[in-house]
Amino acid sequence: MKKNNSKLELNKEVMKNYGYQVIDAIVDHFHTQNKKLPVAMGSREEMDSLFLEEAPEEGMNSKKVLDFVLEKVMTNSTNMSHPKSYSFVPGPSNYVSVMADTLATGYNIFSGGWAASPAAAELEIITIQWLLKIFGFPQKKGGGIFTSGGSMANLTALTTARRVKCGEDFSKAVIYLSDQAHSSNIKAIRVLGFKKEQIRIIPTDIEFKFAINKLKNCIAKDRLEGLFPFCLIATSGTTNTGTVDQLPELAKICKKEDIWFHIDGAYGAAAILSQKGKQLMKGIEKADSLTVDPHKWFFQPYEMGCLLVRNHKHLSHTFTEKPEYLRDIEGNTSEINFYDHGIQLTRRFRALKFYMSIKTFGLKEFRNAITYNIDLAEEVENLLRASKNWEVVFPATLAVINFRYNPIGKKYSQKKLDAINQHISEKVVSSRKALLVTTILHKQVVLRMCLINPRTTFDDVKETLTLCEDFAKDYS
Repeated sequence: MKKNNSKLELNKEVMKNYGYQVIDAIVDHFHTQNKKLPVAMGSREEMDSLFLEEAPEEGMNSKKVLDFVLEKVMTNSTNMSHPKSYSFVPGPSNYVSVMADTLATGYNIFSGGWAASPAAAELEIITIQWLLKIFGFPQKKGGGIFTSGGSMANLTALTTARRVKCGEDFSKAVIYLSDQAHSSNIKAIRVLGFKKEQIRIIPTDIEFKFAINKLKNCIAKDRLEGLFPFCLIATSGTTNTGTVDQLPELAKICKKEDIWFHIDGAYGAAAILSQKGKQLMKGIEKADSLTVDPHKWFFQPYEMGCLLVRNHKHLSHTFTEKPEYLRDIEGNTSEINFYDHGIQLTRRFRALKFYMSIKTFGLKEFRNAITYNIDLAEEVENLLRASKNWEVVFPATLAVINFRYNPIGKKYSQKKLDAINQHISEKVVSSRKALLVTTILHKQVVLRMCLINPRTTFDDVKETLTLCEDFAKDYS
């Protein structure tokens, strides 16, 4: 038989040098990112001019390819870990988890079933147990699964809720969420085949929490019309304002009405590790399912979401399939096959980065980092309130603060204020010195800071506010 020379391999020395260059670049990035501009900008035409080409038939020197990527790709991507990246939800990861991801990818570990990777499955069981304890879920009966992010965790939760509460027929099922619920929930509902008429978006009150009376009225009306309320989605830490819904009260409603209680805690749930966050999270342990995003406030690299459930059997009963090609690797009931707990069959080894970072730094370090973030946002709120130029539109809540430029004595119209604050955001982003964008609260354009990066300092924020004021004064 003809010898195969196409093995997609590099020799050992080249592999080592290649790896050292990658690690050197990552370490250098971690130690110099504060000095770089956080925002990357580029049009499609500009990106095409850099990268557009036919797939090459012949290969080129591996070092040249790597140098090109480091010079052109990494420098043209916005740095969500930068101390002045305040928008959306920043991604302040940690180096230990980055290296754990490198190990998991380098060894190419399949984390779907026990037979293929018993250690990987065991670490997922252990780390899920850690999270169950943190959030007050039953540790023996409870369970969970790591996902690509909050979107997939929410989809997995709602798929489970539909099967448990509705069985095969969900034609009359109704689901409830607030107007501040994350868009991933609406996506999940659509993916599951629910019609628009089966979705109830409940208005929020002045604090952006569920309007409880309107929710109760809506549930009662649906029952009188012969419909079947089956699921309610609450939020522990909205993206817009960091608001936490009235979890204990919503839990009581769900228990009384026999409705599945899902909490989307993708943004804020991790704040339970801090003392202030723990107070806000009262009632989170009463959820039937809870979404958490370790790649947000547990400081993990993308992608890492998590779904926790009160009863692990709900997951296995929803997702287990037994094709012939898997019949020899089922194992016993204690040896969990995570492909039976979620949508994916082939899964990367996500648990490793969470495991290694918690083992390396300890929960205390994570608690301190989260507490710092919450305190920083409150300190920023005090700074804004002491200024003649700024108005706090919504107070610091779980490290999110919403504010707008509205100098005392100017008496700008609402339309003018909206235009000025939009201008500030656009100029700050185009300067590339900070990532600070707007949202809409109470029909006003406001600036929103999300301060979950433990490496962001008070001076970083003050410098950014000074930059904002300079751009505001230039507005005409």
